[in-house]
Amino acid sequence: MIDFSTTPIATLVETIGYESMQTYVIVMIALVVLMTIADLIHKGSTTYFFDAAAKAEKQLAAGDAVCTVGKEEGRLSQLSAGDKAGILVSTIVTDVATAGEFANPVRRLVHILTMYGFILFNAATAMIIFGENAADATLAQVWNTGAVLLFIGTFWYWFSFKVDTESEGISWTSITLRKDMFSLSLMATSVTALGWSYTGGGEGIWFALVILSTASLFGGVYWSKFSHMFFKPAAAYNKRIIQANGTNENLPHETRFGGKTAADDEFQKNRHSMELLKDAPMDMGLGIKREAPKHY
Repeated sequence: MIDFSTTPIATLVETIGYESMQTYVIVMIALVVLMTIADLIHKGSTTYFFDAAAKAEKQLAAGDAVCTVGKEEGRLSQLSAGDKAGILVSTIVTDVATAGEFANPVRRLVHILTMYGFILFNAATAMIIFGENAADATLAQVWNTGAVLLFIGTFWYWFSFKVDTESEGISWTSITLRKDMFSLSLMATSVTALGWSYTGGGEGIWFALVILSTASLFGGVYWSKFSHMFFKPAAAYNKRIIQANGTNENLPHETRFGGKTAADDEFQKNRHSMELLKDAPMDMGLGIKREAPKHY
C-alpha cells in the first residue's frame, strides 16, 4: 500500500541532497520556459494575437456609420477597464478553473482530474524540495493525492477519448509520438511516481523511471502539447474580449440580429467571406450534434 503520510523524496534525501534535486527542478523549469517561447515563435501564436488585437482596436476606433459604437448585441462597443477585469475573472473561473470549454461533462471531469492532479503533484514536489521539508505529512498527502488524480485523469482520457474505436476507429495501439507525447509522458509520470512511492522511494529502478518520464514531459515541450496549457487561457480570454467588443475577428456572431429587432442585421450578414453563406441560417451545420458519432 502507498503510505500517504510520506513521499519517496523523504527516502531519497538520505542519499541525494536537496541541492541536487533543486538543480534538477530548475533545469526542468528552464526547459519549459525556453521551449514554450520557441514553440510560440515557431507557431507564430504571439504575432497572431498581437496583430489581431491591433486590427480589432483599429476597427473599434473607426466607429463609422456602418458599424456604430454602441451596446447593441453583435455591434461594436468599447470595453472599459472594469469590463476587461470582469472578463478576466470569468475566464479564470469558467475556462481555466472549471474547464467550461468542454460541453461533454465526462470529458470536463477528466480534464479537471488531470489538471488539478498535475498542479498538486508538481506544487507539492517544489514545496518539499525547495522548502527542504520532506518530512511534512500534509505535503506528502498532497503529493500522493496529486499523483493518484493524475493517474486517473490521464488513463481515463486515453481509454475513453484518445482511444475511440467506436466513433473514430482509433485503436489503443495507434500511437503518433509527436501527437501523443504529452499524454504518454503524463501517464508515465503518474505511474512511475506511484510505483516509486509504493516501493518506498530512494534510488533504484523506479527513481530512474521517474527521472526519465519527467525529463520527457518537461524536456519535450517543443514537440508536445505542453505549451498549450499557457496558450489556451490567453486564447480563451481573447475570445471573450472579441465577442464582448463585437469585433469577433470580423466573423459573424451566432446571431445576426442587432438585438433590438428580429430583422437580419446587414452588418453581421456582410461579415461572411462567402457570398452563398450571407443568407444562410446561422445555425446551419449544427446537425452534426444531433447524434453521437458511432460509425465504426
